[in-house]
Amino acid sequence: MPVWADVALRLGGALALVFIVVMVHWLDRDGLNDSHDGVVSFLDVVYFTMISITTTGFGDIAPVSDKSRLVEAVIVTPIRLAVIYIFVGTAYNFIIKHSWETWRMKRIQERLSDHIVVLGYGVSGSESVAELIARGTDPSCIVVIDPSAQRLALAEQAGCNVMEGDATRDETLEAVRIGSARTVLVSAGRDDTTILIILTARHVAPHVPITAVVRADDNEALARQAGANNVINPVRFTGLLLAGSAEGQHISDYLADLASVTGRVQLIERAVEPGEVGKPLEEIATGKGLRIYRKGKEIGFWEPGAHVLEAGDIIVEIAACPQPSA
Repeated sequence: MPVWADVALRLGGALALVFIVVMVHWLDRDGLNDSHDGVVSFLDVVYFTMISITTTGFGDIAPVSDKSRLVEAVIVTPIRLAVIYIFVGTAYNFIIKHSWETWRMKRIQERLSDHIVVLGYGVSGSESVAELIARGTDPSCIVVIDPSAQRLALAEQAGCNVMEGDATRDETLEAVRIGSARTVLVSAGRDDTTILIILTARHVAPHVPITAVVRADDNEALARQAGANNVINPVRFTGLLLAGSAEGQHISDYLADLASVTGRVQLIERAVEPGEVGKPLEEIATGKGLRIYRKGKEIGFWEPGAHVLEAGDIIVEIAACPQPSA
């Protein structure tokens, strides 16, 4: 709800309650005594209502009949508490809470560096965060932005830093220092929103790697043109698993095993070590080398370029996952 609408709703509720008290006092004005002139006018009723609601109580107008005192105790007192609650709640939301959140955000921003920004905490976003934590990423190094308070509550339970906001706005991304992030993961649930977020993120952080989830094949090229370094299509990946299961009952299991840290093996991307320079890809000791990325070119393990590793190469390998001790 916009701030102006929230304030208007709260003030409208408070004024409605005050109006009810005014009408109750006006209908029961015979039970009130005005020590000034002995006549209780409508202006006197409004005046008495305001000093009664605010618990000021000057004593110049007071309930004298049993009925009026009962009305004050049973009807006016609960309404007085409700009005006070509305004003206290408004002060908390717009002054105390805002100040606290501003201070907390500044403290978080001071230590934000080399962090992971997750834009969208739906099914894909929440699963990616869970997998990152399972792979050993400190939850305090993950920042989640989502417009849903319910989703953010789940992310906060996982230990992540959270921010409720619109990821298509520059100021939202700048607030989490996206320019100093390690990587950005985008999963907005809708391809059009995802592409708009990619454009905004690339504008604010020109050099930060961006990985995005899109669900339509036609939008994969658009997401890359918008600035995404990696584009994942879960529908396409599901199709690969289905096709793999048609070729053999163990292929889809192995693909799922590769994708998750909870399996026996995992895919790892890393830079070549100094001691590996000059050696063939097949002789790396950390796992089974599959592919080299050299100056933007892909080199498979069977190609001649994989016979000699060079400085600056990026290796994609299959490595064994650490198994928990019994």
